[in-house]
Amino acid sequence: MKSVGVICEYNPFHNGHIYHIKKVKEMYPDYTIVLVMSGNFTQRGEVSLINKWQKTRIALNYVDLVIELPFSFSTQSADIFAYGSTEILKELKVNALVFGSESNYNDLYNAAKIQNTKEFNDLVKKYLNDAINYPTALAKAAYELTGINVSKPNDLLGISYIKNLLNTNIEIKTIKRTNDFHNSDLNSNIVSASTIRKLLNEKKDISKYVPKETLNALNTIHTTEDYFPYLKYKIISEIDNLNIYQTVDEGIENRIKKYIYEANSLEDLINKVKTKRYTYNKIKRMLLHILCGFTKEKANNKKKIQYIRVLGFNKKGRKYLNSIKKDLNLPLVTKYYKNEMFDFEIKVDCLYHINEKDKENEYARKPIH
Repeated sequence: MKSVGVICEYNPFHNGHIYHIKKVKEMYPDYTIVLVMSGNFTQRGEVSLINKWQKTRIALNYVDLVIELPFSFSTQSADIFAYGSTEILKELKVNALVFGSESNYNDLYNAAKIQNTKEFNDLVKKYLNDAINYPTALAKAAYELTGINVSKPNDLLGISYIKNLLNTNIEIKTIKRTNDFHNSDLNSNIVSASTIRKLLNEKKDISKYVPKETLNALNTIHTTEDYFPYLKYKIISEIDNLNIYQTVDEGIENRIKKYIYEANSLEDLINKVKTKRYTYNKIKRMLLHILCGFTKEKANNKKKIQYIRVLGFNKKGRKYLNSIKKDLNLPLVTKYYKNEMFDFEIKVDCLYHINEKDKENEYARKPIH
């Protein structure tokens, strides 16, 4: 059996994702579609609007197999997010990867090739020393060496995918994004996930932009702002030890200490703390790491994928798993697995459900099928 990978967050699953999957099926008819999906926490430091089991149930209307990207990778920078995702796809023996991009594939490929060179890394360090944030430093270094201007977040993520798959047999294809994928033109029926989250926050109708399954699931949502009281308590109670947490570096903890007492919301705190060097999303990820107790020590112990956790599958997905499981190098997890990375996943999932009366028993969950 052959398979094609898709890396996603689905926060939330919307019409653009349906379009993407349709194109994947046109490119690779009869292939098993394998998702590597962020769970309850995402790469921009957001909590998922709906939980990972609801996301899995929705996704299985369109794909065959859903695998979880652990928190240790799903809530970090593009390089780490891409590394974890592609390592899972390699382990699952996929034949291809398809992702959306604003730029053409050749430009992304050429930008990816130079990222493993000393010249590129030296340029990135130079720009970082000039107080330029990391994504901009990457884009500027790539432009200086290749003349290729790649600065959109999805393209930078795509470059990281390609870089990690350069020496593999996995075929990579891109789906060219149109403005509809990432703009806020509400006349289209395809808008970005961030636009949908904004509309939800404003109590506006989103039924035009998502399938019925998503609309029904969004009756009850989680927002990152819901967790601000817990975050504020944790910061104040550990005010002198904030630098133990992942991505809390270079004295940024002093700005957090300065503003935490007067901040009235997560948004307020982020806007007070952020600087030219520290982007909004980086600060949000940093605060999520504090909230979830994700220390530098934990991050250092979780640099490699340690298992493959199945969140759900259909008959085709089950058949594919059966065809490759004897060739896997990592444990294939479908129930509770005694492992440090897995135990941390359970811990942050329990935190995700902390405000719910009827809490999910994450220890007992098995794949949806």
